[in-house]
Amino acid sequence: MNERTKEFIQDRFREYYQSASIRLPPRFEQREWGFIFFDESYPDIVMRRHKSFMTAWEAIDYIRSMVPAHAFHSAAYYMYPGAPTMKEKGWRGADLIFDLDADHLQIKWTTYGDMLQRTKEETLKLIDFLRADFALAEDDIEIVFSGGRGYHIHVREPRMIELESPERREIVDYLTGLTLEMDRIFGEKIVGGDFGHAKVVRIPSQESKGWGGRINSWIVSFLLDVGRKDEDEAIKILKSFEGIGDERALEILKMAKNKSHLASVRKGNLSASRRIPVSFWRELVKRAIADVGAKPDEPVTADVKRLIRLPTSLHGGSGFRVTPLTLGELETFDPLSDAIVFGDDMIRVNVTKASDVEIKDERHVIKKGKQDLPEHLAIFLMCRGMAEYEP
Repeated sequence: MNERTKEFIQDRFREYYQSASIRLPPRFEQREWGFIFFDESYPDIVMRRHKSFMTAWEAIDYIRSMVPAHAFHSAAYYMYPGAPTMKEKGWRGADLIFDLDADHLQIKWTTYGDMLQRTKEETLKLIDFLRADFALAEDDIEIVFSGGRGYHIHVREPRMIELESPERREIVDYLTGLTLEMDRIFGEKIVGGDFGHAKVVRIPSQESKGWGGRINSWIVSFLLDVGRKDEDEAIKILKSFEGIGDERALEILKMAKNKSHLASVRKGNLSASRRIPVSFWRELVKRAIADVGAKPDEPVTADVKRLIRLPTSLHGGSGFRVTPLTLGELETFDPLSDAIVFGDDMIRVNVTKASDVEIKDERHVIKKGKQDLPEHLAIFLMCRGMAEYEP
């Protein structure tokens, strides 16, 4: 990024900060602050941290006058947040933070918009865990679009604030299903009487709380989906399970189309068709756990001294607003429209990397070279290092 481009972006960021309503986090005066500036080192990442503010006016005036490329505050609360070393700060607790970023989610996507949509789906999954399994109220959870590739969740429920790193790791382990005991989810036993013996395979019912109900629902959904498919396609999917050949795949497909058998599965009974091997059900449970689990970035949650992006600030890598959201707003939120703060005036740029960009409900196929682009798109490309400003 050349100096001319850097100055242009900083000027536009300055205009935003002069008029924007900057939201400070609760107990901001007990938090450490960090910033990356449009200085001689930018876009290389040089964090200026160990900053603190005693009043809201001081914090907002600093942001408006210094115009950072990135603004962060600590998840932690400190006795002396401006102290130059972490040891001297005096840790007093921290928000429970979850970071859902496409880089860590291992999701498949085609476009930037598709990536953000899939990341939102993972975020909603995590929120469902927090509310249902941890009994967190909606008011205890702040949802924030990061301005880049995902979402941040801030939990400020008093029980959570004093948790140390090991306890926070345990929460992530639960959310991902890492610590689930298969024997408590998947049960086999022999039952019998005067007319012989049979193996009964069970999982929790669909009405069960927590992981059990989620796993059951996933399995039922999988079977319903297989039952709706063309037979050849369904057989191919079922044969991807170890030990399942054509004959057993047909038996599973027959069961998947049988309402009575599906009703038994919903109740947790997997023995409706005894010709289906136990190994198939066990593998299905494992796939359910992998898909149902939430996938936050564990190091972020475990780090009780982590800096996190300031909601309502701008992301220097995209020009998008770091956007705080309610749960209702998240469901309809489109970051490629709703997080954009810059306008449509045409700006002259020199595109250095061709790209295909979806933004503000338009698809732009952009070639290399000098051209005029809408300001919101031009700033996005400049922030991403794909274009330079041409006055």
